[in-house]
Amino acid sequence: MHIESIKLKNFKSFRDTKMLDIPKFCVIVGANGAGKSSLFSVFEFLREALDSNVHTALVKLGGNRGFSEVRSRAVSGNIEIEIKFRETDKSPLVTYFLSVGEKDERPVVTREILKYRRGRGGKPWHFLDFCNGKGEAVTNEIDNVTDVKDLVRESQKLKSPDILAVKGLAQFERFPAVVALGNLIEKWHISDFHINRARPEQDAGYAEHLSREGENLSLVTEYLHTRHPKVFETLLKKLAARVPGITSVDAKTTEEGRVLLRFQDGAFKDPFLARYVSDGTIKMFAYLVLLYDPEPHPLLCVEEPENQLYPHLLWELAEEFRSYSERGGQVFVSSHSPDFLNAVELSEVYFLVKENGCTSIKRLQDDQQIAAFIAEGDQMGYLWKEGSFNP
Repeated sequence: MHIESIKLKNFKSFRDTKMLDIPKFCVIVGANGAGKSSLFSVFEFLREALDSNVHTALVKLGGNRGFSEVRSRAVSGNIEIEIKFRETDKSPLVTYFLSVGEKDERPVVTREILKYRRGRGGKPWHFLDFCNGKGEAVTNEIDNVTDVKDLVRESQKLKSPDILAVKGLAQFERFPAVVALGNLIEKWHISDFHINRARPEQDAGYAEHLSREGENLSLVTEYLHTRHPKVFETLLKKLAARVPGITSVDAKTTEEGRVLLRFQDGAFKDPFLARYVSDGTIKMFAYLVLLYDPEPHPLLCVEEPENQLYPHLLWELAEEFRSYSERGGQVFVSSHSPDFLNAVELSEVYFLVKENGCTSIKRLQDDQQIAAFIAEGDQMGYLWKEGSFNP
């Protein structure tokens, strides 16, 4: 998946903001409070709305005030989100538009559109168009239609106007375009890894993908070791190269049905349990587990990966994120670290600026002064540290 642009209106501090020409590996920088977390919460909101409904997603994001807390302050319009993306490099450009308003003090989906652009010219074809819980969706297979007149549309009414049409119709195979979008959003992953959640032993179970906070790290370790030994071997080699002394990692199930994550240091006979290993070791191992997932997420968001890691490891970590994006999963990373920024390209960085309570998103390569500094040999991280990004 490759999101090429995002437009936001009345979403938190993004009152009317565009983010264009987004690369597969995208790094977000900005001062505290500029809106980095809010940008990632757009993806969280859409995923939660797909899992449940818009009302629940707004409450999780904005607390009991829900809609009024998520909507930009001092405005009266609807929350609007528009995402343009391609499923693969050769796929048509897809636009998904969502507008959320209020009716009788409850949030409702006032408009939801899914459209595909065929070729380079002409108007996009609407495959889904809903207002307030009612609308139409196309039942044709996308690749089998060459003329817009051949599209077969079916009218539908949702159970409630706060349910996404993508959620409701993705349950039916006769709406293939909607199903495809629903499957992509379901697989988005927003990482909020907590070391203290990954340390304790887990009840025996099964897990293929690292969870949001990483509490199932030992279960995923066991899965990779058992089902994907070559991937796990590569992962361990990467870890050993970055954490001196670590020779192996495994997951052991106790008689009580608990799974223990263990690290072997070559200088000692017995392995260490995860609770005795350094924060940096646990976090680096968790990121490698995430980034060497045999089935990459179509979208991966990670906030401030530099925390608890030695600065010299960040260059290689940036390379791992870029490699992940090249294997098929787009990556968004926020960072404050000069060392991490020194490892990325100018075209991969976007800078968030907040003025008068509103956030704008600027592509760093469009700043002629910064581009000139980089061309002369300056490093991006040092420019960030010196405050050169400030408008």
